[in-house]
Amino acid sequence: MIRKSIAAVISSVLLLGACNSQNVAPQSAISKLQTTAQVDLTNPLLSPSSLQYQAPDFSAIKDKHIAPAFELGFAQQLAEVDEITAQKTVTFENTIVALEKSGAQLTRVSAYFSNISATDSTPTRRTLQQKFAPLMAQHYDNIYLNEKLFSRVQDIYQQRDTLKLDAESLRLTEVYYKRFVRAGAKLNADQKSQIRILNKEHSQLTTQFSQNLLKETQNIAVLVEDKAQLKGLNDKQINAMSAAAENAGHTGKYLISITNTTRQPILAQLENRALRERIWLASANRARSGETSNTEIVSRLAQNRAERANILGFDSWAEYGLSAQMAKTPEAVFKMFSGMTEQLMENAAQETQAIEKKIAQRGGDFTVQPWDWAFYAELVRQDKYALDESTVRPYFEFNRVLEDGVFFTMKALYGIEFKPRPDLPVYHPDVTAYEVFDHDGTSLAIFYADYFARQGKRGGAWMNSFVDQSHLLGQTPVVVNVMNIAKAPNGQPTLLSYGEVTTIFHELGHGIHGMLSDVNYPSLAGTAVSRDFVEFPSTFEEDWAIHPKVIANYAKHYQTNAAIPQELLDKLVNSRSFNQGFDTLEYVAAAVVDMEWHALKPEDKITDLEAFEQKVLKKHGLYLPHIQPRYKSAYFSHSMGGGYSAGYYAYMWSEILAADAFAYVQSQGGLDREIGKRYRQNILEVGNSRPLMESYKAFRGQEPTTDALLKRRGLSAN
Repeated sequence: MIRKSIAAVISSVLLLGACNSQNVAPQSAISKLQTTAQVDLTNPLLSPSSLQYQAPDFSAIKDKHIAPAFELGFAQQLAEVDEITAQKTVTFENTIVALEKSGAQLTRVSAYFSNISATDSTPTRRTLQQKFAPLMAQHYDNIYLNEKLFSRVQDIYQQRDTLKLDAESLRLTEVYYKRFVRAGAKLNADQKSQIRILNKEHSQLTTQFSQNLLKETQNIAVLVEDKAQLKGLNDKQINAMSAAAENAGHTGKYLISITNTTRQPILAQLENRALRERIWLASANRARSGETSNTEIVSRLAQNRAERANILGFDSWAEYGLSAQMAKTPEAVFKMFSGMTEQLMENAAQETQAIEKKIAQRGGDFTVQPWDWAFYAELVRQDKYALDESTVRPYFEFNRVLEDGVFFTMKALYGIEFKPRPDLPVYHPDVTAYEVFDHDGTSLAIFYADYFARQGKRGGAWMNSFVDQSHLLGQTPVVVNVMNIAKAPNGQPTLLSYGEVTTIFHELGHGIHGMLSDVNYPSLAGTAVSRDFVEFPSTFEEDWAIHPKVIANYAKHYQTNAAIPQELLDKLVNSRSFNQGFDTLEYVAAAVVDMEWHALKPEDKITDLEAFEQKVLKKHGLYLPHIQPRYKSAYFSHSMGGGYSAGYYAYMWSEILAADAFAYVQSQGGLDREIGKRYRQNILEVGNSRPLMESYKAFRGQEPTTDALLKRRGLSAN
């Protein structure tokens, strides 16, 4: 996921500053700030880092440096905008390029803070979020609703065909013009005033939504007093829960943390049905009541977005959001999902029958419930494929997966190498810094790997950038990947599930999209593409995890170094399509709920989130009480707290591209540098410097079909 970037979103507003940069702050902006506050000019966030590629000097940056850096950033960029609008002539260079060069200070601090507040949240940082999220909204309104500035941008846009611009500059002009218009630049004074108020409120709501979830993660962990209830777990898991309880002040007990989605992985192992129910309910009901309730926030966010869409001339927020995506309209998204519904529900029904048969075989006298699914599905899978997840994990040791799996694939396809940089400071001991080199020894990027869960870290997985690539600004990318893998105790290996393995591949797909970018303008670099394209390069990388050459290189027993047995590997490969009815339905259900929230009218106020979700799913023929949406509204960060509002469908839309591209690559030789070079040049390097379907067709030779997607998800008989 992108925050990222696409990405990590701490507030959708905070991400807006990450696309503009410049190296020197105007003295006028510094002087203006000095007249109102004492400025410590030794503050490391007030100037570009002296480290390679301007990587942040985490050893020097303190929380006290953040607020002054934001304040200077606001002043600096507004001074730069004033300098642009004061120009008597209007040219591409003194308007569009000048905008691209503006905001270096704000970019630097927002890039640093967006990552550090998501990976290591503290009360101080949460307070800073609450303060600066609305100020960021106000700041960007001051830019994109600036009449003089928009007039200049519009002049360039209207003359674009006569200015003899190169293709990338023409693309940048169009991007800027649409950005201003979508922000409300063409509105009248009263409408702009309304948009400002709504934008400020929106930033406050999304920030509070995310902070409530972070508090909930700490509050809703399930405490178990009797070890016997943990039957089905292995000793390592139980010991880790015991240690977690000890750290939380519950000596002699066991603490089970709740992870990001509605379903909880541990439910596949626990034999105690009552405990499974407790865990599932803790997950499904989070942030629904009490001090951390998101119920009112979700309701108001939907109204807020609908109100903004109406002011901007759209019937709904979904219509507004989709107009800038590849999908174009909500109807196109609903059509995509409706075309799958019949086959999807048929698969889910078959899987349900198999699970209920297994329940009966084991003497159960109950209908399958959401907390039963994972446990009995695992038993069915073991019967069908004779595959026990615990027998696979020893072959997926973390370091080997990363170095001999993911990094090996990146070198085989794209010719790039990751070399540790222990001399670079990091923001947490669990973070590792790498330098990325091309096949000819050219240095390409700095990469930070932050893969392990810890308190204060937002759930999920994402990619973020500290520095975006740009030839205009002479910038080389500095990128981070973040996950939440449970780290083994000191001295023990961290063994992964196959799902965690594919997620590492996925996130590095985002990472190389940023690191291999090769464009002039930062606004068009790397992952600065539409939401329904940005997940394509990341999803494309997932299937390499099980490619024969790749898995043979990393899937080796952590104790004996023996390769994964062919019989076990065959079972793993064959089982990939298992439970895809469930997996796809829980995703589609969430995506449809997201779209329907953002199809509401401003006057529609929803007070019962559960009832709304059920109504939506029944409307689309997707309601099964024992298969719930992957995310429910109160903790649906993509939709409510992040940048994927009316955009969660993008994973499926992008998967169509990814599956089609991967199938094509296999037909052209598979793990091969030549096809990797073509993919790199036509997809990864070009970012948003040309229309996205043009990039896809330049690589693939044609638009994608859904055939490979249906096969990938086991929803096709062919």
